[in-house]
Amino acid sequence: MVEKRIQPLARDAMAYVLAGGRGSRLKELTDRRAKPAVYFGGKARIIDFALSNALNSGIRRIGVATQYKAHSLIRHMQRGWNFFRPERNESFDILPASQRVSETQWYEGTADAVYQNIDIIQDYGVEYMVILAGDHIYKMDYEYMLQQHVDSGADVTIGCLEVPRMEATGFGVVHVDETDRIIDFVEKPADPPAIPGKPDSSFASMGIYVFHTKFLIDALKRDAADPNSSKDFGKDIIPYIVKNGKAVAHRFANSCVRSDFENEPYWRDVGTIEAYWQANIDLTAIVPDLDIYDKSWPIWTYAEITPPAKFVHDDENRRGSATSSVVAGDCIISGASLNKSLLFTGVRANSYSKLEGAVVLPSVKIGRRAQLKNVVIDHGVVIPEGLIVGEDPILDTKRFRRTESGICLITQPMIDKLDL
Repeated sequence: MVEKRIQPLARDAMAYVLAGGRGSRLKELTDRRAKPAVYFGGKARIIDFALSNALNSGIRRIGVATQYKAHSLIRHMQRGWNFFRPERNESFDILPASQRVSETQWYEGTADAVYQNIDIIQDYGVEYMVILAGDHIYKMDYEYMLQQHVDSGADVTIGCLEVPRMEATGFGVVHVDETDRIIDFVEKPADPPAIPGKPDSSFASMGIYVFHTKFLIDALKRDAADPNSSKDFGKDIIPYIVKNGKAVAHRFANSCVRSDFENEPYWRDVGTIEAYWQANIDLTAIVPDLDIYDKSWPIWTYAEITPPAKFVHDDENRRGSATSSVVAGDCIISGASLNKSLLFTGVRANSYSKLEGAVVLPSVKIGRRAQLKNVVIDHGVVIPEGLIVGEDPILDTKRFRRTESGICLITQPMIDKLDL
């Protein structure tokens, strides 16, 4: 008798990505797109990390709930994530808020964004649900979290990131006992509870939840019937289970995917201009904290067909060059110099311009003699000749969106208002 093969739990799971949020702290960067659709790392979008984690973990059923200004996000997923085949028991569903429950109701919260699509989830008949946020940068094998969920007999398993205790005040914080069972869940506490045995550390919720599908559906139906609920996982569903069921913490360090070059578990919420700039610039380091070159855990995305990057001119003060920089395809560095900068696809940097600490989104044109330091330049911006940014804080603040530490976000409407 042939012994039945035990397949990974991920093959009987569905990943449900919550990608409807604006990300208002990114300011003008999300005026035209949702936060998960914001560009990252030279060619990807933020959502590609959660989707790639699901795919690399072995999950072949994926749903993505969208809402705020979803066109660019939907277009990206249609172009880059259209390889799932139903005949292989695979599916990729884009689930915009579409008045499926009532003619007036958009998604009212993260839990409601799942509740409104219960019938679609049930049609797939999966055993487990992995609920994901679509706006974080990290590499994680969800199979380990699924295994812990089953082994512990939990009603919900919550992905948790260990952070310094007083830095946890901006997160939903998980209070655990010695067995990692969750005994309390508090949003942005002034005095975060410590991890047992680690008085200076706390567990921050990553917004990653694993449920048995039937349990989740029952919980969503109960919550939907509660007129006082805000229809949110962090505010309603999870606290109810902590109080009335069994909630268990999953330590991110146990499932974080690391190459030989990555020393520490890497997770970033790139939800502010400062954090977004820093995470991109970090990739220009000789050995970055996040290894996007790891072929064993690829970050899938829409791969445009582009010519290679090109560097031209070799005259004094007019030399196409880049040091400690990441340059994507279809970029032409024409007599410009780059240092510690990251350029997305299709950027044109013209003669005598200098970029330092620049994160330049696709299809930007940089005029001659521009000098740009510590900037984020939005998609398609045309930088005028001779523009100087990063030298005069008062002038930069008047012209652009400038952070306290001096990072300037530049968009085309800001450029159009300049009196040059």
